[in-house]
Amino acid sequence: MDWVEITAAVLGLVGIGLQIKQSHWYWLTSILMVLLYIYVFYKSKFYADMSFQFYYLAVSIYGWYLWLTKRENDDSKLTVNKLKKEKLSISIIASAILFAAIYLILKRFTDSPIPAGDAFTTALSITATWLLAKKHIENWIFWIVVDAVSTILYIYKGLYPTAVLFTALTVLAFVGYFKWRKEGLQNA
Repeated sequence: MDWVEITAAVLGLVGIGLQIKQSHWYWLTSILMVLLYIYVFYKSKFYADMSFQFYYLAVSIYGWYLWLTKRENDDSKLTVNKLKKEKLSISIIASAILFAAIYLILKRFTDSPIPAGDAFTTALSITATWLLAKKHIENWIFWIVVDAVSTILYIYKGLYPTAVLFTALTVLAFVGYFKWRKEGLQNA
């Protein structure tokens, strides 16, 4: 087992707990995890997942800034919210377009052993991360799908610590959804 992958997986578990609690420290933990997973995914030929990490790094910095600047006593505090149907449709369409583009790139220009799976999880992750930064509750639904499919892909590639992480993330995404939903209903 690779210590880099194990460390990244542990940071992922710590991070999801912080995400559920809506702690801004989630984003710092995420930044550290991302830097480690760039290496892990490159080594495993998960090129789309590796590339996603650079996007995730940028959105993590943006999310950390956003969550830090919207304070409790500020009228513009960022709270859990629900997407309108039109924006949810746009998110799904954007994910489909991203999937197609990433799949074509992986299929044509890389030696990725599972380009469809890699493209699928990466496309949905891009959307989920953006929704998370804006505290849209639907981010959890996207993460449930991504984490469950990723678990299967990582088992297939022998990334067992990462598969354990994503199994836990799948369960915790359900927890996060229901916790955020409860808070969102209280804020409405």
